[in-house]
Amino acid sequence: MLRNFWRFLSTVVSDDLLRKKMAPRRYFRNVMPDYEGHDVDHQMSADFHKKFVGKIIKDIENNVKPIDRNGKDGLYLGTAGIAYMYYHLSKIPPLGEHKNQFLAKSLEYLTPAFNAVKCSCQRDIPSFILGNSGVYAVASAAFKATGDKVQSDKFRKMFHDVAPICKETNFLNCGSDELFVGRAGYVLGALWLSKETNTELPLHEIYTLCNVMVDSGRKYSQRHCCPCPLMYSYYQVEYFGAAHGLCTILQALISVPGYLQANPTQAQEVKATVDYLLSLQDEEGNFPCARDEIDSHNELVHWCHGAGGMIYLMAKAYLLWNESKYLKSCEKMGDLIWSRGLLKKGPGICHGVAGNGYAFLLLYRLTEHPKHLHRALSFAKFMQTDQFVNEARTPDCPFSLYEGVAGTACFLADLMCPKQAVFPFSDVF
Repeated sequence: MLRNFWRFLSTVVSDDLLRKKMAPRRYFRNVMPDYEGHDVDHQMSADFHKKFVGKIIKDIENNVKPIDRNGKDGLYLGTAGIAYMYYHLSKIPPLGEHKNQFLAKSLEYLTPAFNAVKCSCQRDIPSFILGNSGVYAVASAAFKATGDKVQSDKFRKMFHDVAPICKETNFLNCGSDELFVGRAGYVLGALWLSKETNTELPLHEIYTLCNVMVDSGRKYSQRHCCPCPLMYSYYQVEYFGAAHGLCTILQALISVPGYLQANPTQAQEVKATVDYLLSLQDEEGNFPCARDEIDSHNELVHWCHGAGGMIYLMAKAYLLWNESKYLKSCEKMGDLIWSRGLLKKGPGICHGVAGNGYAFLLLYRLTEHPKHLHRALSFAKFMQTDQFVNEARTPDCPFSLYEGVAGTACFLADLMCPKQAVFPFSDVF
């Protein structure tokens, strides 16, 4: 009987290994030469990136008109995301001759998003990536850049006016703390807006939201007997990744100036939870997508799920606490992304090559090591190869900020001035 059990177990293991071997690879095999100790001059490829960005802009303008039917779905898929792209490009010094044109286009693509907000039956829900507050924030920044202080102040007020809704612990049934629709997104949006408009961050309001986030995570963790002080769920899944999960909630909490210092009890809980996440990093450098996948092989190397997004939390943790374990975690993620980050899903920043390329720009700013700039440039070049153009999948929304080429344009532009490069709304410096 015992012999039969072992025969059955060996069959299961063999079948599992066979399935893994037969499963289609999610990424292109990286055969590009890695960094070999030479100087890396990003200026040499600036013309290449300008042409690539110019082509993307033409494709977007030909395929996504600034009309009302394209204004829905916030920054993630709608024209507000394209407006952000133009605003981002306006800040790139090598593209300075087009600054005014980019800002005008940003406001043009914001107009359908404004109309979508007006027509929304949930106008006041403070969702940042998928909802209205992200539209308000980008509008305020864009108007500020054009010199229109009145309109900038108007949209900044609209952004801050919805903050009280977030104070209700469960203001959303699906989960009120994550990035796309919850408090973490709103807090990171507030930090971005304050920086872009050079206005004071309403710390009392933001500290209150941070306290609600911590209390929410504490109660959930206790209720579900979780192994760390704070835990959250989105649609009843305990995600870890950047899009909907624990890592970006923690990133928001440790990014608010002075919050941890002013709240030592919360600071201990936050750091213990960061360290819990760190303990889940596997030998390859990746992280599970969710708590119920801890014992599974971690396949996804994306910004939304996996190392491509987790790296921002660990980078911020390193900058805040100056402990080498966080930097080592980041470097391990960088090596994994170099190996498995040329994603077949497309060029986007959410689950595409540009999103993973941004991880190298983060590492370059963090360490100033040219290896990471070399890798970022290599990922950009790969997106112009015949293999990628012919074999990568076309996203559902191919011109959007997160799934499509609008985010790719931001990545390419940041390669022209890598020392100021930043993934949208996720500046850890």
